[in-house]
Amino acid sequence: MPHPTPQAKPITRDDVARMAGVSSAVVSYVVNGGPRAVSPANTAKVRQAIRALGYRPNAAARALALGSSEMLAMIVPDAMNPFFAMLARAVENAAAERGYTLLLADSQASLRTERRLIKNFAARRVDGLFLWSELLEPDLIDLELADIPVVLLNHGTDLATAGDPVRMKHTAEGHGANSVGVAFQDGARRAVEHLIGHGHERIGLVMGTNAGGDRDTREAGWRQGIENAGLIPGPVLRVPFTREGGYYAGQELLARIERPTAVFVSSDQQAVALLCALHEGGVRVPEDIAVFSFDGSPESEYSWPRLSTVAQPVADMARAALDALLEPPAEEVQTKVFPAELILRASCGCH
Repeated sequence: MPHPTPQAKPITRDDVARMAGVSSAVVSYVVNGGPRAVSPANTAKVRQAIRALGYRPNAAARALALGSSEMLAMIVPDAMNPFFAMLARAVENAAAERGYTLLLADSQASLRTERRLIKNFAARRVDGLFLWSELLEPDLIDLELADIPVVLLNHGTDLATAGDPVRMKHTAEGHGANSVGVAFQDGARRAVEHLIGHGHERIGLVMGTNAGGDRDTREAGWRQGIENAGLIPGPVLRVPFTREGGYYAGQELLARIERPTAVFVSSDQQAVALLCALHEGGVRVPEDIAVFSFDGSPESEYSWPRLSTVAQPVADMARAALDALLEPPAEEVQTKVFPAELILRASCGCH
């Protein structure tokens, strides 16, 4: 029987130290960027030895030594949605500034997939999780048992209207996680009021649906704006939070004999597809139907006409979410809610 070929011995930090003529601690400082400074001469020798030996730091050993994987995770319902791509980039940039790497996962708007991903990240012992859940009160038991902090990203309230973000405390009877969000209801109400200011009296709603069946506060804001003006609500079309959903809503509007003169759409992604359907049907925007959407994604700026939208302060939300995740745990969970900003463009009738 042939003898098995012996595997090459892995290169260690001590091997690099011997070749460079320095201590293993100096090698660690160079590889990890600290905590102590290393002279340029020794840094050059260590890096030259690393290249010559082909040394690769052991991430598992490093995590064990530090008591941290230096990895955070994020779950969103649709990674192909430009808004979530923008949010993920902002969170990743904020995490990188603190020395963390971000893992992104797509639940594809499925509760089953969302739960599986939560279990997966809990088993992998990430240092924390950002979650845009399909549920207002998601099941976080796996993360709690693993002592992994989580921040919910889609929680909001109608209390934030302008100025500084609102911070609210909750008792332990609610969800057991800090949360960051935007004033969905207030932003939707202000968008409707703006459409009313253009003279519209019949304003419809294209509202996205979620797997949990929870009522979205953007709908409450739409209804509040209309009722405050003493108007009758226009038609409500409930479709998925997708381009296909928005396109279908546009076709439904085209099929109606009496159409609303304006429509508020719950996401930019839906609104861009709705514009496509209206264009195909020969309906002019904003002359025949004005459109106002929600999110403030880059996609809204490059549609035709350009979309008026309720913009979420993504960069501020990302930094606040990271702070909430990495801060020492408090006795009460907190929600930090940011006011939204109206971005006025041609689709609502502004120029």
